Amino acid sequence: MFWAKKQKVQLPLMASAGTAPQQVIIPAVTTVHMPSNIKMKGPSEIPGLVQKHLITEYKMDPDLVTIFKAVIRKNIEGEKRYDIRIFDESESKVKNVNVKNYSTLDEYPSLVIYEGIFDEQLKFVELDERKKVNCDVPLLSESEIQSEIESLVEPGSTVFFYQARGPKYGGPLGSGASLVELNPEFQNKKKKKYIVYAVDVDGMEPVESSKEKLFQFNKSKELAQWIKDAHHKRKY
Repeated sequence: MFWAKKQKVQLPLMASAGTAPQQVIIPAVTTVHMPSNIKMKGPSEIPGLVQKHLITEYKMDPDLVTIFKAVIRKNIEGEKRYDIRIFDESESKVKNVNVKNYSTLDEYPSLVIYEGIFDEQLKFVELDERKKVNCDVPLLSESEIQSEIESLVEPGSTVFFYQARGPKYGGPLGSGASLVELNPEFQNKKKKKYIVYAVDVDGMEPVESSKEKLFQFNKSKELAQWIKDAHHKRKY
């Protein structure tokens, strides 16, 4: 990363007939590299000044503003000026990326939601939106969840529901999803009809390799009640 530093340079202008050459001062650009000994903090809550900017300028849900994380580093152009990157820690966990500081995201730019600078002394914020985040998904009612579960007719078929609480990560509600499978062996009286798994979500799709078996249910209504308990607006 570098910043442009202005420097005065004198160049001659072309002289018209009967006049002497004149001098003009124009800005030139030199490269100033960030010192290698600059210390960078780990992920933390988004600074208040930037939170306010996200809410007023980008119309971000105030709950999400407190959920997303920021990594910052000192900007050499101001005493209280910082570079900032904002990301979703839940997404980084799905991708097995340990975000230690600002520089970590040099290698994982797809995780950056917003990037820019802020100045605490001048009360100034400038951000670029690097990607859209889809957290505003339709939330199903308990009866709608039950209906989706009962629509499973082929043994081994599945349906999933995003979760705002649970043991997994990612997805629009932050805690992966509950995946319901119609048990291929449910006709055996000793086997329950539905198997429930917790799964990570990458983007909007469940990650099959992350499946973790949780429970088995016979009644779709009871299962729908259990799923609905964590299928709500993201708050964590």
